[in-house]
Amino acid sequence: MEYFSDTKRNFPVLRNTQDGQEHGTDWLAIEEPLEIRLGFGPRGQRVQQTLAITMRTPGHDFDLVMGFLLTEGIIGRKTDILQMRFLDAAGAQIVLAELRPALQVDMARLSRHFYTGSSCGVCGKTSLDAVHCQTAFLLAPGVPVVHAALFAGLTGALRQAQSLFAHTGGVHAAALFDTEGRLLCAREDVGRHNAMDKLVGATMKTTSLPLSHSICLVSGRAGFEIVQKALMAGIPILVSVGAPSSLAVELAESGQMTLVGFLRNGTYNIYSGSGRIAPG
Repeated sequence: MEYFSDTKRNFPVLRNTQDGQEHGTDWLAIEEPLEIRLGFGPRGQRVQQTLAITMRTPGHDFDLVMGFLLTEGIIGRKTDILQMRFLDAAGAQIVLAELRPALQVDMARLSRHFYTGSSCGVCGKTSLDAVHCQTAFLLAPGVPVVHAALFAGLTGALRQAQSLFAHTGGVHAAALFDTEGRLLCAREDVGRHNAMDKLVGATMKTTSLPLSHSICLVSGRAGFEIVQKALMAGIPILVSVGAPSSLAVELAESGQMTLVGFLRNGTYNIYSGSGRIAPG
């Protein structure tokens, strides 16, 4: 059973206003480390090894681990994980993912032995070679086609799903929509890449990959790793409220993904894959 912790905490604060100083309190998003540990190998020769430590907002930790393992190319489907459990139930800081015995795990290739910060996942990689990814699913060019008018409603739907952001103003969000603009799932976290992994992991529980008829919206910028994770899940259209990076655009183009940035009040920029967006 997954352990759910508080996601926010009230802290004392000294506010400086135009009328002077006043004491009060402020809700802050919790940021705590989570160790992701793998159990793998054939029966009778199982080993455990730490894969990563990430700073995250507690809650939906199993979604985070499942999404992380998929987007890092360690698993290809949810059945590759036999079970997940916490190794210290009181603190709920270590998740052990037991992989099926036949699954090959090359720990030497996974060169992030990684301390992943909440703000950026790519910085945890140890070499530029490790940044390049192999996508599990090839996107069909020009499929699906969505109407441009639906983008106007995406940010409002995401905002309504951001309950933690409403209290703290300090977390990122990732949401999945269908091609009619209906919200399917949303996740929040202090780390934008964690929010994306939580979203992918949650979706994997109920939906088969690839997510080839979906739109993903992220609340921050679209960096390389966000595009990589979306490609690994087979998401054809990625939209960000902020700017993409140059490497993100290059990766989206090479993966034939539609990448949209600066979605604000119905206006946006299309950086790649414009053929999936029908005017009007």
